[in-house]
Amino acid sequence: MVKLVHSQKNKSVKSYQAKLVAPFAVLGIVTEEDWLTDIEYLPQGTKPLAPQNYLAKEVCRQLQAYLSEPGFKFDINLHLGGTIHQHRVWEVIQTIPSGKTSSYADIAAQLHSAPRAVGRACGANRLPIIIPCHRVIAKNGGLGGFMNASDGDPLEIKRWLLRHESA
Repeated sequence: MVKLVHSQKNKSVKSYQAKLVAPFAVLGIVTEEDWLTDIEYLPQGTKPLAPQNYLAKEVCRQLQAYLSEPGFKFDINLHLGGTIHQHRVWEVIQTIPSGKTSSYADIAAQLHSAPRAVGRACGANRLPIIIPCHRVIAKNGGLGGFMNASDGDPLEIKRWLLRHESA
């Protein structure tokens, strides 16, 4: 079970504890004490970095398990910033099974919110893949946005993840 902890802490400079090569990007992993705080999509060709601590090694192991088996269930303590609304959206997103999708509008209706607010919460997600915001799509079945983008590399990453999960 993934545990979310609410935090208002804002890290301005990131020091990666690992950089894991994935088929669609290099995943920059940031940990703080016993918590995973960030996963960033770094450009292909970024030099990999072996895990620098036990937690980073475990995060890499679990991400590799997901890349091998898209139904893998993560079990990592997460430390996030964000608003209460963002946390509510992220909690709903974590209930979307691998291979399935939900729309921004459906999540908004469930939370008595608005689709754009759900989209903004998805864009603020600092732990993609683990909090699978790629599973949130437009009501008409289109991809919608991803990582606050509506075209380019971010949408290619979203397409790859959805294909990987056969969604």
